[in-house]
Amino acid sequence: MEEINLLGKIIIRGKIKAETGLAIGSGGGKMEIGGVDNPVIKDAFGKPYIPGSSIKGKMRSLLEKELGLASDDKRIWVKRGEISIHMCNEPSCKVCNIFGRTSGEKEKVSGGKIEIKNVFPTRLIVRDAFLIEGSITDEMRKNMEFKYTEIKYENVIDRITSGANPRQMERVPAGAEFDFEMIYNVFSEEDKNNLREVFKGMELLEHDYLGSSGSRGYGKVRFEGIKVYWCSKEDYEKGKIDEKKEINSGLQTPNKIVEKFEEIRKNIS
Repeated sequence: MEEINLLGKIIIRGKIKAETGLAIGSGGGKMEIGGVDNPVIKDAFGKPYIPGSSIKGKMRSLLEKELGLASDDKRIWVKRGEISIHMCNEPSCKVCNIFGRTSGEKEKVSGGKIEIKNVFPTRLIVRDAFLIEGSITDEMRKNMEFKYTEIKYENVIDRITSGANPRQMERVPAGAEFDFEMIYNVFSEEDKNNLREVFKGMELLEHDYLGSSGSRGYGKVRFEGIKVYWCSKEDYEKGKIDEKKEINSGLQTPNKIVEKFEEIRKNIS
């Protein structure tokens, strides 16, 4: 492993707005009369939230495709036959540098194995995004079955027998907003340049979907009110973190930040 020398951290904050119903499953519902077939994940207070792993995983997947790293010969199995990701030993690989590598022998999707030796920790930390309760208005609640979520009724039809299989999908309603935070660790000058890929991943996610059933209209989201802060190593040493200032010059959406990234890059020193 190469030497790790922290130069600073980029803090990215803002809101995620659900533009269509959002369904990120909890892994199962309660077996009870009137229970929902497919409940959404909720926090300890019963409010829906977006797991950081869902945001980060989807951004990684989209960037792998965009950078041409999604072919079988460039992916390894995380869970054989089900889940695979890109991982390699290339020192300049943007995906591996942003999302990290784990050591050891990995099984390639295309067959054979690869020994990951160029190990380095992830640069990107994605926090869980929690619901802004005020974004669920009283007007919205008039058309919702629960305090924070709605029920979408669907019916799957068998193509041969025409038999129906009705089901209930719990969703966070369109219009709901969540506070999000990402932390990007900077260990080298190249990391500063690769920050652009993080915002590109957010931009790609806006044009894809988050959670399940995206091909049926679920999961369209938008990042809003983005604020970017640079906290250098010296800021931490001098206790000046609370004095940090925005470095994104009023560029508050992923596409604007990607388009004018050099204006942000020059503020990271």
